[in-house]
Amino acid sequence: MVRATANMQSNRLTVLLANEQEDWHRTVRGLLEPQGVRAVSVRTGREVLDVLDHNDVHVVVLDTQMPQLGGMQVIKMLQQRGKTLPAILLTDHLTNQLMHEALSLNVFSVLSKPVDYGALLDSLARVVKRHYEGRWPGDS
Repeated sequence: MVRATANMQSNRLTVLLANEQEDWHRTVRGLLEPQGVRAVSVRTGREVLDVLDHNDVHVVVLDTQMPQLGGMQVIKMLQQRGKTLPAILLTDHLTNQLMHEALSLNVFSVLSKPVDYGALLDSLARVVKRHYEGRWPGDS
């Protein structure tokens, strides 16, 4: 697990990546970091909660199937704690029921796996545009 630190630079968009697969993390970090995005990697739902308890994160990308807690469970727990942030959900099994539940929880986007990295980057760009008015968080 790559652990976020309390002194993260506030002028960088920080994306929390939650997925079990190391190759996926390496690929997504390789796409995001050259664009000035800080990518923080975790493997489990519990690690997501821990990082969010101690760090500023602007977007979370969650797999529905993770050890300990899946992405939907994490989103529900965050909402119970009063913490809302844009979430992109990744799933192996995109069903109408999952889409309905995700919409009811205000999930920003749901993407099928294997992930189309162009669609992921597009979703992240739409998060910046919609939630941060086209500016990196912390920009003047």
